[in-house]
Amino acid sequence: MAEQKKVRLVIERQDGPNDKPYTQEFEVDYRPGLNIVAALMEIQKNPVTVDGKKVAPVVWECNCLEKVCGACMMVINGKARQACCSLVDNLEQPIHLAPARTFPVIRDLLIDRSVMFESLKRIHGWIEVDGTWDVKDAPIQNPHTAETAYEISHCMTCGCCLEACPNVGPQSDFIGPSPTVQAYLFNLHPLGKFDAPTRLNALMEKGGITSCGNSQNCVEACPKNIKLTTYLAQLNRDVNKQALRNIFDK
Repeated sequence: MAEQKKVRLVIERQDGPNDKPYTQEFEVDYRPGLNIVAALMEIQKNPVTVDGKKVAPVVWECNCLEKVCGACMMVINGKARQACCSLVDNLEQPIHLAPARTFPVIRDLLIDRSVMFESLKRIHGWIEVDGTWDVKDAPIQNPHTAETAYEISHCMTCGCCLEACPNVGPQSDFIGPSPTVQAYLFNLHPLGKFDAPTRLNALMEKGGITSCGNSQNCVEACPKNIKLTTYLAQLNRDVNKQALRNIFDK
């Protein structure tokens, strides 16, 4: 009988937010179509390292398992990716897994992405709908911008673009590509456009669009292939226009 093929994973672990990281190696049985989430589930069933040591199960986060929620984002072989769609067959072994350290690490591969949601509050990342139930017909989406809005709406707030961006982290105050581009999405909405000045003025503040260094790493890292740099450039134009309006409206 042929020997069972194995998959080796080197996982960067951390017992708590203030603990030092360390690595442990694991092996799981190979099977066709195996992805990183499934491999981690196998380790969870039997958390024994390659040297036979019984350890605590590896902690990570996942939800939809179909590249929609963004929860399973981690650094896989040095690149921020979604673990649910990262197939073992497409990865060089041993496979190195690490948390996205742009964000606070809670434990092992589990991170706290709440900074992204706080940034969405900052840019007014929602549509004011109070009272709209009195309107007979819903506002019509501009057909010339519908395709753009649809593309940006695929963003799952996974954090890949922030992990890849050299301007996000302790070295900068930039809120990151994803929250910034969401301002553009809501400004395209037929109701959201009324709050466009609020969003654009928020992007003029510290950590806004002027902190973007145009490294273009974000567009390469985005698992949804959103043209982030294109929309950042258009936002930059809109912010400049709003700045001029602010001068002449005084």
